[in-house]
Order: sequence, then C-alpha cells, then structure tokens
Amino acid sequence: MPTVDDILEHIGEFHLFQKQTFFILSLISATFTPIYVGIVFLGFTPDHRCLNPGVSELSKRCGWSLEEELNYTVPGLGFPGDTFISQCRRYDVDWNQTALSCTEPLANFTSSKNHIPLTSCQDGWVYDTPGSSIVTEFNLVCANSWKLDLFQSIVNVGFFIGSVSIGYIADRFGRKLSLLITILITAVSGVLMALSPSYTWMLIFRFIQGLVSKAGWLIGYILITEFVGLKYRRTVGICYQMAFTVGLLILAGIAYALPSWRWLQLTVSLPYFCFLLYYWCLPESPRWLISQNKNEKAMKIIKHIARKNQKSLPTFLQSLKPDEEDSKKMSPSFIDLVRTPQMRKHTLILMYNWFTSSVLYQGLIMHMGLAGGNIYLDFFYSALVEFPAAFIIILTIDRVGRRYPWALSNMVAGAACLISAFLPNDLMWLKVTVACLGRMGITMAYEMVCLVNAELYPTFIRNLGVMVCSSMCDIGGMATPFLVYRLTDIWHELPLVVFAVIGFIAGILVLMLPETKGKALPENIEEIENMKRQRKSKEKIIYLQVQKPEVSNN
Repeated sequence: MPTVDDILEHIGEFHLFQKQTFFILSLISATFTPIYVGIVFLGFTPDHRCLNPGVSELSKRCGWSLEEELNYTVPGLGFPGDTFISQCRRYDVDWNQTALSCTEPLANFTSSKNHIPLTSCQDGWVYDTPGSSIVTEFNLVCANSWKLDLFQSIVNVGFFIGSVSIGYIADRFGRKLSLLITILITAVSGVLMALSPSYTWMLIFRFIQGLVSKAGWLIGYILITEFVGLKYRRTVGICYQMAFTVGLLILAGIAYALPSWRWLQLTVSLPYFCFLLYYWCLPESPRWLISQNKNEKAMKIIKHIARKNQKSLPTFLQSLKPDEEDSKKMSPSFIDLVRTPQMRKHTLILMYNWFTSSVLYQGLIMHMGLAGGNIYLDFFYSALVEFPAAFIIILTIDRVGRRYPWALSNMVAGAACLISAFLPNDLMWLKVTVACLGRMGITMAYEMVCLVNAELYPTFIRNLGVMVCSSMCDIGGMATPFLVYRLTDIWHELPLVVFAVIGFIAGILVLMLPETKGKALPENIEEIENMKRQRKSKEKIIYLQVQKPEVSNN
C-alpha cells in the first residue's frame, strides 16, 4: 500500500496547492515576530530623570533653557558613571519656594551641591520621548527595572509550557483544530494586552499569549512540512523561518509609524483574527488522518490536492497506509535520551546549542535596543542579514555538510560579539557591520540546530528528543532579559563578552557531533551508537584505497 509521499510524487510535491498553503501559513510565521522580539519597541527605555514638583514653574519664571534647567536641578549630570544618580535620584529640596535664585537656586539650601541630600523619584519620572512604551507608562525604571526583564521572561515561560504540550495536543486533536484554537487565543490575549489597565494584567495576558503563540507557529511548521513532498521539506522549512525575518522588517516599519506601544500592540494582534478564515481554506493534514485510521477523510483531502494541482490520482494509489515512522510502536522514554554514550552526548550538546542560539539571538536584538542609535534603522538593517544566512544554509547544507557550517556560524557570532564589545563608539559604521555579521552567524546557527536536531535521534524517540532539546531555547529566553539589562548596568558591553564565550563553546561542541549529510535517518539507538564507529571505518577504507595502486605496481 502506498504512503502519502508515494502519492505526492504523482499529484505534486510542491505545486499550486502547496504554494498557496505555504503562503497562508507563512503569514503566521511573520506575525509571530512581534511576540518574540517586540520587546525592543514595546519595552523601549528612553532617557529619563526624576519629576521635580515646582521645577517647571521655576524654569518658566527664570527663563531657563532645557539645558540650564537640567544643570541646575538634576544631580550627577555630565558624569558617565553617575547615570543611576541622574536618572533615579533627585535633590531632596522644595522647589516651590519663591525666594530661590535664578542663577544659583541651590545656594539657598547649602554652599555646595555635594552636601545636598538626595532622595528617590517619589513623584515619578520625566521621559525624553515623543511616544510611549510599557516602560514610560508603568515606570519600569530604577527600582522597578526588573519588571521589564520579567515582561520578556514570562512570555518565554509560556513558550516553554506551550511547546512541551504542543506535540500531544496536535497529535491528539489534529493540526487544524489546534492551529485555530491557538490563533483565536493569541488574537484575544494580544488585544487584551493592548487594553491592559495595569502592569499585572498586561503580564497575565502576555503569559497567555506565550502559551499559545509559539505553539501555533510550530503547528504551522508541522503542517507545511506534512503537505509537501520529501525532497522539498528542508527548503520549505527554511523558507518558513525566512517568513519570520520578513516579519522583522515589517515590525520595524509599523513601530516607526506607531510610537505608542498600545497602538503597536493592537495593530500586530488584529491580523490573527483574519487567520480564523483558515477554517475554510486550510484542510487537515492527511498524514495525521491516516495515523488516526481516518483513511476516507485523508483520501478526500488528497483528491482535493490533486484537483488543485491539476493532476490525476491513479487508481492503484487510492488506498493508503501509515508512513513507516508512524507504524513503529516502540515506546519513547526520557531515559533513552541519556542512557547510552552517543545519545547522551548528542542530547547535552544539542540542549546547549538550543540555549546558545536563543540567548545570542534574543540578546543581540535586546542589546541593540540599548545601543542609543536609531533603533528602527538598526533593527531593519540587522534583520536584512538573516536572508543571506538562510541562502547560505540552502547552498551549503547538502554540499559541505552540517557540522562545519554550524560550528563556524557559532564561532563567527561569538567573535563578532567580542570584537564589537571593544570597538570605540566613534567607529559606529564598523560596529554596526560587525554586529550584523554576528546576527547572521547566530541566525544560521539557530536554523541549523532546528534542522540537525531531528537527524541525530532514532525514529521512535525523534519527536521527544526535539521537544526536550528545544525546550532549552525557552529556558535561554527566560534568562536573556536578565543577562542583557542587568549586565549593562555594570558595563554596557559586558553582555557581548558573555555572548562571545557562550558562542565559542557552542562552536567547539558542535565539532564533537557526527556529520549527517547524505545519511538516512536513524531508526534505533544502535544506529546512533554506530555513527562514530562508521566514520572511523570509512577513514580506514579511504586509506587502503589510496595505498592500493602502489601494491598493484609491485
């Protein structure tokens, strides 16, 4: 009996139906961008200082310019090491006194500025920005700055829980129903987040959005790879991730046009309501239907695909059987991931690389938001380099292999972070160029770990292995905001040095993995354990073949 892949060879592996399906699912990939990295704009932290009651009236009475007002009333200005004082402390004086001088207003309190006591910003802050962010609206600065870290970490907690459960949900209830449910919840929670009256409510809706949004992205990935033929799966998977990059470019433009975080959040959430129309234009996966013994429904969808592709379905292909992978009845166990030496090595290295890819990818984007340049242009330019990263993978993965490009991309990202940390700010063009190179490197590493992970596990445990290893991606996402925002308080470039060390270690560890180019997917743990020995045997065979002509000449 034929499998779905056998049928797709006759009715079209990537024809009109698959192209239309790829397009509509790619929209989900693009709109996932604001949820994943939207903190750059939603959580933008502008220059700020304490609000001093009475200063505005005194400034008007004295005719001060803004520079004079700041020099007279804000402590710690002009000293790079005292930014905390200038942003989070104010003079503990009453600026409403009518006897204050316009030339030396602090002389009424003491003979020296250094002797005036300081206090916290009890009356709030003044932000130097024409727009708004969650930082400016909920005052997530100074003692409350950790709440910005929590805002990004909580969505990654949602990613983690949602990703762990998505395999069961999609396998139990079907791809289409699960996708529609995640779309609906993402849309509603996104709108409610834009309307949140307080930080706590915003955090709750952010967590709910995290629970379902990445799960929806993953279901879209599963669906499109199940609709296309075998030889197109890898390319389609990479292009699906490229749609995420398109979303980055669009997000930069929308954020520039809408500097208010509430309008930005509402705008990027509304498209999800349109995706509910997929109920009528997106069929269920025939592979899933066959795995549930619903062959008649699967054949009905297959005939629909054939008509859409203007192909005829031969009669001898109109009976179905599950794919070989689905017919296996071996029970996967978490212990299998670490029980044998090679499996244990694969699991630990892959987990670390998922962690590294998440930390460096999200971390570089967040750090860019703190760089002080044009955040919109910097975000746009750094997103552009993700396209050549995807093309390099497509060109090299079946020619050069997986291992060396993957290791090199991690090391390039690490080297770029280290170089960028010590470049002077007056060489901004070079700093931006190196940063873009690092972004391209970690993008390649991120996409490579997605592809190679499945190739290093046997069939019966492949889904579990990918799920467990990729969960470290979300663990890294939880840690990244604290790494970036807290380390920059010590030294602005310190996160880049940490990223460099993490990236170099990841590159070295990748070299310890076997090459999977041209190899069939392993079916059992024994084949995994034999990978290393097969490589050694191959090297010996090549050596004997080189020596053979010399023997024949004698």
